[in-house]
Amino acid sequence: MALRERLIGNNNNAPGSVADGTGQHSFQEMKARLHRTLINRMDLTKLSTLTPDQVHAEVSRLAESVLAQEAMPLSVSERERLVNDVQHELFGLGPLEPLLADPTISDILVNGHDTIYIERRGKIEATGVRFKDDEHLMRVIERIVSSVGRRIDESSPMVDARLQDGSRVNAIIPPLSIDGPVVSIRRFGSDPLKMSSLIEFKALTKDIADMLQMVVTARLNVLISGGTGAGKTTLLNALSAYIPENERIVTIEDSAELQLQQPHVVRLETRPPNIEGRGEVTQRDLVRNALRMRPDRIVIGEVRGGEAIDMLQAMNTGHDGSLTTVHANTPRDALSRLETMIQMTGMRLSDRAMRQQIASALNLVVQVARMSDGSRRVTSISEITGMEGETITMQEIFQYERTGVDKEGQVLGRFRPTGIRPRFAERLKQCGLQLPRVFFEEM
Repeated sequence: MALRERLIGNNNNAPGSVADGTGQHSFQEMKARLHRTLINRMDLTKLSTLTPDQVHAEVSRLAESVLAQEAMPLSVSERERLVNDVQHELFGLGPLEPLLADPTISDILVNGHDTIYIERRGKIEATGVRFKDDEHLMRVIERIVSSVGRRIDESSPMVDARLQDGSRVNAIIPPLSIDGPVVSIRRFGSDPLKMSSLIEFKALTKDIADMLQMVVTARLNVLISGGTGAGKTTLLNALSAYIPENERIVTIEDSAELQLQQPHVVRLETRPPNIEGRGEVTQRDLVRNALRMRPDRIVIGEVRGGEAIDMLQAMNTGHDGSLTTVHANTPRDALSRLETMIQMTGMRLSDRAMRQQIASALNLVVQVARMSDGSRRVTSISEITGMEGETITMQEIFQYERTGVDKEGQVLGRFRPTGIRPRFAERLKQCGLQLPRVFFEEM
């Protein structure tokens, strides 16, 4: 049986055929009609027996044959655009597919079916991309969330999901969003940024990268702190590349984003409650379970709740070399947020006991920030040195000193060591790693 015969059913005169047009329909209406016709004329049960390339090729041929019956005059480019758009509707995310294919776009922000913005190189800009209506947008949202076993409806109008390439998706729909469904997509490329790329983009210097490599190799516990869109996950991915390949790594995330390259990685992801409010699995549950999985390293995408206490206890009980991120504007704020998260568990710990847990568990806080020109920088690296009375003591090792802005609006500045030799230098030495003295000469 020919491929076309396997794809096309016997419903050749199905309603909604494109050939009934009067020549006055809009491009969007024509696309919707072609989409309906293909759905009616294809035997969708046969799709699973074909390779993706075969399916796309046959859909293109079928679309061209249907268009051949169309009375409306279309240029070659218009025909190609129409076929491509319909393929995106059938197999992808509709109007968002061209945006997802653009590697320069870091965020896609859908504020309704007719208002879509993107972020490119740190700057927000409007696009001409549109969905037909809210129903069209809802179909795409449902396709995204159903692919990862989640749901979105009036009883559960918010959802976090991910795309196949690891990009993070958040969707919120009416009645919570007043002007229609809203989608926010944080892009993560199929090839995660390596530390060399971050150095090239001037997010940090090679000296800082070398020090961080030694820190990860020597199994120090690192907390990456920063605001939304500051590059925390990107830096976490880059740091994780320094973990030796012979170690067992367990990653824990709300929505899987990390792209570790080592061969021995176990990826865990939380699960929301079902429609009956049961079956929820939280990050705290996963952290506890991870401790029974014989991990060499535990990497938590972001701590935002009660899992903070379990993470700290794991760091204090032999799971050195753990990495995680937290939302905070300064290293000191990051430690305060951890205290708040511990209190969220309902545990009755004194302030001193909580701070002792934090001080003994964490070795380094790396602060990242997004500059006014859209660039990301490592703005501070601080070592946690212990406790003095009721206070956790820290010392800054590196800082980014901002000096101004050039004519193009680009932020000017320099990375400089503070001149303080970190206490962990001795631990690095025990692992056969030596920090060059120039790292810590005050500039």
